[in-house]
Amino acid sequence: MSAPAAGIGPALGAEAPYRLRWAGLAVLCLSLLIVVMANTALIVAAPSMLRDLQLTSTDMQWVIDGYTVPYAALMLLCGVLGDRFGRRRALLTGLAVFAAGAVYGSLADSAVDVIAARLVMGVGAAVIMPATLSLLVAMFPSHERARAIAAWAATSGLAIALGPMLAGWLLESHAWGSTFLINVPIAAAAAIAALALVPASRAEGLDRTDWIGGALSVVAVGGLVYAIIEGAHFGLHGTALVALLAAVVAAVVFVAWELRHPRPLLDLRRVRDRTVGGATVSVLLLFFATFGAIYFVAQQFQFVFGYGPLETGFRLLPLAVAVSLGAALSSRVAPRLGTRVAVGGGMLVAAAGVLTLTVLDPASGYSPFLASLLLLGFGIGIATPPATDLIMDGFPDSELGAAGGLNDTAVEFGGSLGIALLGSVLATSYHRDIAGFLDGLPLNQVTGSMAERAAEAVQAAGDSVGGAAIVAEELAKNPFTSSYTEPLLEASGSAFSQAISTGSLVSGVILTLGAAVVIALLPRKAGPSQAVSNSCDTAHDRDLLSRNA
Repeated sequence: MSAPAAGIGPALGAEAPYRLRWAGLAVLCLSLLIVVMANTALIVAAPSMLRDLQLTSTDMQWVIDGYTVPYAALMLLCGVLGDRFGRRRALLTGLAVFAAGAVYGSLADSAVDVIAARLVMGVGAAVIMPATLSLLVAMFPSHERARAIAAWAATSGLAIALGPMLAGWLLESHAWGSTFLINVPIAAAAAIAALALVPASRAEGLDRTDWIGGALSVVAVGGLVYAIIEGAHFGLHGTALVALLAAVVAAVVFVAWELRHPRPLLDLRRVRDRTVGGATVSVLLLFFATFGAIYFVAQQFQFVFGYGPLETGFRLLPLAVAVSLGAALSSRVAPRLGTRVAVGGGMLVAAAGVLTLTVLDPASGYSPFLASLLLLGFGIGIATPPATDLIMDGFPDSELGAAGGLNDTAVEFGGSLGIALLGSVLATSYHRDIAGFLDGLPLNQVTGSMAERAAEAVQAAGDSVGGAAIVAEELAKNPFTSSYTEPLLEASGSAFSQAISTGSLVSGVILTLGAAVVIALLPRKAGPSQAVSNSCDTAHDRDLLSRNA
């Protein structure tokens, strides 16, 4: 047995599983928690930021998506670098970068500063996320891995609801900057605990990095995510078109390069395996639907139902509970019925949850949203752990970082695509349905400088339900316009309900068709260990002997 790792941290041996693995898993889950919360917390903090910083719609878009682009683009490369230079070291580095970005964001007083802070946090998240998965697989023997990944997946579900709840609680008595600052003590606690509880681990034999493949992957994924986000809001022209073309070229060159490279960044032969490929598609589509649904629902809660930030977070909590219950059940279902049943069945349950929102009407209350969140969360909880297990088990332990990066890129790319594509469907439907009401407003009676302001207000109300809510607030302050407040709120609420129905139909159909594809791809009764014949247990023991110096 090789000598223990230098520095603080437990030593690993090949004779028995790492004894502190469950405590170490708690640290990994805590690290994952803040990465996911950083996205969902902003949902409820956005209105306060919009008003305080006087953000334009473009500013607000990039405050949200400035986190997403580096997060998605860098995960694959960062996962591989973690394999080479040390997975725990990568986790600690990511936590430090993430915390630095959070401090910067809490002090920001302009749109540029907030966007820059979100970019820094996105870089940190891209280092943290694949490190948590690769460390998890390195710590746990194969027969316990499904339960560990279920806990990891349940943490994601918890963070989706906890982010808005925590942000809402802070916004009750603090400024929006507090939603950034709360990440700092959590990141510090996770880093300290990681030194004591998470083993130092890295892959053997990685003496060089495929930097060209890494650069191509960053351009391909980052350019595609940027093009999707920018194109959904402003059309596919200008920088969005350039980014899309660059992404396509980079992707083609990446594939050609990786297939010829002796030590590729990502072994595409493994990705082409039906099991790994099917599992990756399932993860992408599940988070496509999930992020899109949360985007719909959070706006409905805040701008139509009038819930405050804390109330919004509380009403999203059933999603987290359902994910946790589904993940707990998944660890029993997958071994008995096979991963095809667990993954495919979970996707169909999630699709049913999304399609529940197609029955919305202006009189609908919280009940259909509750049913949707429960079904969606339960489906995610059932399907995600075995899908992630299949991806991770499809790679040898020397490539755990690449496997984690692939899984996490699918999560983030799917989420970005869901918000962009489904958000575009939502906006188009909303604008079409409210246009009749706005066209009927007596703007021809408004003259002078007020005419320009009135036209701007109508445009804002037609752009989004949030814009309509802000315009309604302003109308209510003026006794000459207050009579328009309630009709505007009713019209925007009705149009938004119809838009959610349309967007949910698109999302549900895509997820259902995706489930059929995944069911066709995955083997009938195979468990995760059958994904790729890579002598998993032997590789696992061998990798545990390799440590950071």
